[in-house]
Parts: sequence; structure tokens; C-alpha cells
Amino acid sequence: MAIVTGAASGIGRTTAMRLAEEGASIVVADLDAEGAESVAEEIRSSGGAARSEKVDVSREEDVARMVSAAVETFGGLHILHNNAAMTSASEHAHDADLLTMTVEYWDRSFTVNLRGGMLGCKHAIPAMIRSGGGSIINTSSNQSLSGDMSQFAYSAAKAGVNALTRSVATTYGRDGIRCNTVSPGIIRTPSMTGSVSPEMEAAIVAHNLIPRAGEPEDLANLVLFLASDEASFVTGQLVSVDGGQLAHLPHYAYLRTASSRTTDATGSSGS
Repeated sequence: MAIVTGAASGIGRTTAMRLAEEGASIVVADLDAEGAESVAEEIRSSGGAARSEKVDVSREEDVARMVSAAVETFGGLHILHNNAAMTSASEHAHDADLLTMTVEYWDRSFTVNLRGGMLGCKHAIPAMIRSGGGSIINTSSNQSLSGDMSQFAYSAAKAGVNALTRSVATTYGRDGIRCNTVSPGIIRTPSMTGSVSPEMEAAIVAHNLIPRAGEPEDLANLVLFLASDEASFVTGQLVSVDGGQLAHLPHYAYLRTASSRTTDATGSSGS
């Protein structure tokens, strides 16, 4: 039994479909009620079990109802993918410059991008303990791991998600709860293609060790593993799914295009 938030499209949709393919019953949760029901119907038409829930993850009553729906419909809860976030181009437009950032937007970003995950954990953990244990997978972002020239609120909130994961894993591990974080780099979701220009996508991909943008399936397959018994000894971890974007020194793209090395043939870096 699983809940996936932000599941009407992108990473959440693909994760819900992959979990259903492996036999999980799914609560497809999203603020977009029509999109959530479309995904749930797609799962049902393929022989799976699913129901949709319209959920604003920043509202505690919505999150509590979501968890109750999972337990009442499917008899328990074992998996939670806290994936919902504010990622549209219109939202990112408010997050472009710290000096013009409004307090209202900063707070709104945290209510969805961080509070949403906290509320998911708060209400899912008791249900998981009653079900004999479970796995929580939080979606963070590489924005939380390195600095950028925009997305100040988003990156700070996602850094909070990383800390939340470690605290949940530490506190509830002896209760049978595992909690891990997946941290995507550039992933070709509708929100990404709507907010990142082709030129910027190419510039980012130039720094990937695997020469392509990621696909939602790349995240979904990792979430599937972390949710499964095969990952029963994995908790409190952050795993980047980024094609190696953060695994190298920042001059990698230059070295690759120039067919050069940091040091010359004699081992001297020059002057």
C-alpha cells in the first residue's frame, strides 16, 4: 500500500505507475484532482488498484485525510513518496532574486516544499507502525546541495527536507520505519521543460557525466528500490540521481570540450 504525492504528472506519475506495476495499491495524491484521477484510472485499467485524492500537502487536514483514505481503502500503509513541490515556471519566477523576494513567497515555498513532507511523515508514520513498518522516500533536489543564482527559497526548503529525512530515520528506525531522500538533477518533466530553455538544458547536460538529461523513470526506479525489501538495510541516505552532475570539479565541461587535463604531461599545472 503506497501514497505518492504530486502524482498527477512527472516524477510522481511515473513512480505511481511503477509501484503499481510491482503490485502496490496506490493513493494518487495531487492538488490537480483531474490529473490525479486520470493516473488512478490508468492504473486501474491496467489491472492495478488505485484511488485518487485531491490534496494540498501544506494543509494538515488534507494530508490526514489522504493517509486515512489509504488505510480505509487498502487496509494499511507501507510506502510514502513525499514528492509534491512547487516547481512550475510561474513559481520559479518569484524565486529568481533574493533582493526582491517577498516574505509571503518565501513562507509559501516552505509550506509546500518542506512542511508538506513533514506532514506526510507525521501522519504516515503511525499508520506504517500499525502496518508493521514502512518506507518513506522524500524528493529533494540538487539545488539543496550546491549554490545557484536563483531558487533561493526552493533550495533552502529542500535542504530542510534532507535534514528531515535524517531525523525521521534516526527517530523511527527501531519502529520499522526507513526514510531516505532522492535528489534529482535535471529531469525531463513537464515542469522542467516549461521553465528551462533548451539552451540552459544543454548547458546543464554538458556537466553531466552521463550525456543526457534524466527521465522520470530514472527517479521512479530508485524510489521503487528504496521502497522494496531489497533496500531493507538502507535508511537515512541521500542519493543523487543526476547523471554525475555533482560528482566532479567545476571545470569538467571545459576539460571535456578542450580535450585537456587539469595538469599537463609533466604533472605541472602551469603558471
